[in-house]
Formats: sequence, structure tokens, C-alpha cells
Amino acid sequence: MPSVILTNEKGERLDLAESLDAHTGAGLLHKAFSVYVFRSRGEELLLQKRAEGKRLFSNLWTNTCCSHPLPEEDAKNADMRRLQEEMGFSCPLKKAGSFLYRAEDPKGHGIEYEYDTVLVGIVDDADVVPNLAEVSDWRWIHTDDLTEELERTPDLFTPWFAQGLGIAQEYLRSHA
Repeated sequence: MPSVILTNEKGERLDLAESLDAHTGAGLLHKAFSVYVFRSRGEELLLQKRAEGKRLFSNLWTNTCCSHPLPEEDAKNADMRRLQEEMGFSCPLKKAGSFLYRAEDPKGHGIEYEYDTVLVGIVDDADVVPNLAEVSDWRWIHTDDLTEELERTPDLFTPWFAQGLGIAQEYLRSHA
């Protein structure tokens, strides 16, 4: 079973823990990252629907990809690795910010308690080839339509998605 990097509330590395241990019981605070890839000058976002086989938050819509850095890799290698593994493409990514969240899986399969770093990518287009073990569906969505969908059906999205989206959109506004 893979290990995750335990962290304090400032994102500073403390120790390692088995992934299962970090995601059960009360949860252990650990490092994670969430990638948000946009196109059309930031007006459209690439979403994925988490595969049925995912232990936590399966069948929910979320950002382009997300995961945990491996203990021996730096954040930049981790985000590029997972974007390629989950969605089949890569693009330059910039750090937009970080946030802390804790959420219990709605099906009772565990918990996420993460210091989550948001990374933003911009592409003209991408040849999306999702890994079906990770992703059951994907789509580009205009951010206005996404805002309406989040208001209408928030339970169809992962609990970290909206907070990370806000950080990603603020980054795009400040770097336009």
C-alpha cells in the first residue's frame, strides 16, 4: 500500500503513513494536490467523473485530476505524473494556492483530511485519453454553466472541488 506525506496545518512535512491509515478513522492530515486545466482563456474547465472503483468519492465530478505526491517526489513531478496517468496528457502547471479540508465519504468508505495544493494549467486543446480505472467520464464545461451546476446539484461534486475552483479562478484573474 502506498504511503502519504503527513503534514501540519501549514503544509510542513511531518512523517509518512500508509494511505489506508490516513484515510480511515478520524483521518490523518496529509499532502495532496488538485489540478485544474482550463482552455479558451480560462473560460472552460476540464472535469472528470471519478471511476466507480475509486474507494473514496466514487462517481462524483471533480477537477481535472488529483492525488498525493509520493514520499520521494517533489510536487512538480507528482502533478505532471498524475495528470498523464489519469487524463493521458500533460501541460505546464502553476501553483495557485493551498487549502485545508476534511470530508467523509458519503458511502462511509473513509475520509479525506488534506493539505491540498491547487495547480492550474491552460491549454489550447488536449488529447484527453482517460485511465478508465481512475475516470469514468470527462467533459469540458464553461465556467458559467459550472457555477449554475454547482448551485443546483452540489452533491454531484467532490467536497474539495468548489474550494479549489475558487483558488484556481482567483489565480487566473490575478495572472490574466
